[in-house]
Amino acid sequence: TGQGASTHSDTLYYMLMLNYNHFSFFFNIRLVKEGVDPNHRHRLGWTALMVAAINRQHSVVKVLLEAGADPNSGDHFNNVYDTSREKGIHSLEVLVSREDEFSSRLSSRAGFRGCTALHYATLADDPRTVRMLLEAGANPLQTNGLGHTARAYAKEGEVSTILQEFEGKFQEAQARREAEERRRFPLERRLKEHIIGQEGAINTVASAIRRKENGWYDEEHPLGFIRMDMSEFQEKHEVAKFIGSPPGYVGHEEGGQLTKLLKACPNAVVLFDEVDKAHPDVLTIMLQLFDEGRLTDGKGKTIECKDAIFIMTSNIASDEIAQHALQLREEAEAISRRKLADNLEDVQKSDDIKISRQFKESVIRPILKAHYRRDEFLGRINEIVYFLPFCHSELLQLVSKELHFWAKKAKQRHDITLQWERPVLELLAGGYNMHYGARSIKHEVERRVVNQLAAAYEQELLPKGCTLRLSVQPEDLEERSTPSLRLEVVGEDSKSRTLDIRPPLSPEH
Repeated sequence: TGQGASTHSDTLYYMLMLNYNHFSFFFNIRLVKEGVDPNHRHRLGWTALMVAAINRQHSVVKVLLEAGADPNSGDHFNNVYDTSREKGIHSLEVLVSREDEFSSRLSSRAGFRGCTALHYATLADDPRTVRMLLEAGANPLQTNGLGHTARAYAKEGEVSTILQEFEGKFQEAQARREAEERRRFPLERRLKEHIIGQEGAINTVASAIRRKENGWYDEEHPLGFIRMDMSEFQEKHEVAKFIGSPPGYVGHEEGGQLTKLLKACPNAVVLFDEVDKAHPDVLTIMLQLFDEGRLTDGKGKTIECKDAIFIMTSNIASDEIAQHALQLREEAEAISRRKLADNLEDVQKSDDIKISRQFKESVIRPILKAHYRRDEFLGRINEIVYFLPFCHSELLQLVSKELHFWAKKAKQRHDITLQWERPVLELLAGGYNMHYGARSIKHEVERRVVNQLAAAYEQELLPKGCTLRLSVQPEDLEERSTPSLRLEVVGEDSKSRTLDIRPPLSPEH
């Protein structure tokens, strides 16, 4: 039983702390074979594998690993005083338990949260256990709560050499796994699972990331700077939040929002949202960032970020781009109609339209130059990505995705099955507003479908376990009415009735 397993696990900790002899070794093997969870934690947070590692008990380490003990599990114990407060146990009791049931050789004040068996084997300066853990899959690059790997605790000698060797092997194996994952599931394909349309933007971002992942980038510059939306830095004095306040000013010790994050993760993808709203002084700071791949914070320290990917988004010229894209789509449709009329074989309509170079140079660049007023800033931009209005097929995908989202909610929360016909997608796609993008489709589905379903549910018109079938009521030419949505409610008894889901709701039959 679970109670028995817990009791056996506690006994295992006790036996591990005995003077090691044949009796205790075979007793531990018997406990493991009886089904004791090798990853069971002591009430103060550590596991049996950690106990065996810190006490250099090689045979037990081997038995526990064979039984499925996780070599990468981190200790929940921090230090005597923190653990005492967290557990509500007197500090003396915690100290005695740590020394008697774990090890008496460790400091009571030092922090051990997140330490793995490999960290403890390194602290014990035990090369045999270290190698055993590494060969069993221990991650030599895993850090504890203080951000240290096991090698940070190694003395000069055999343990340090072993850890260094396996770090290289681990990185090579990890690179091979990641490369295989990228080959099997290209980034474009993964992005398209979450993003509808915007083929050009997806391909451009994927290409920049692929260059970095595979080592094809200029080490003297940031990998890619893709301009694609920053309203917190509109005033001159707010620039300090960006890189940190200079000496003598409030917040100097806190550092800047960007510099702190880049220091912690120098290979991050950095999005500057709505950069057109930022103060010009922020753009001046960006010049160094984009040109040299480094940034100097308020303390005068230089943060290297040549491996980072910087993305800016802006709504500048969005109306001009949208109008141009619509014009291009109209031209593509006209060409398709001409091909069809001429009985040409290639009559497939293409939704893949591209902004012309002439339009970029004669319309977009003058608008950007008028706003930013500095050629050197625009010159640092590697590539400009244009987000175009959705085409018809993409709108149908958006509507379908939104309906599937609400169908899943209806089933999970109310045991109601929601179904629909293709004309429903066409009708709801008509609610698309070019200026509001995908949000307009989301709002249209909520307004015309979800709000009405919620009202019908409140009026007890939708019994639990029923099936809802959405369809389109054709327009009535005599009454000059536009097409509307109708809802057929089929109960578990197979009886059905139809609702006109235009407010107010009206059961028809």
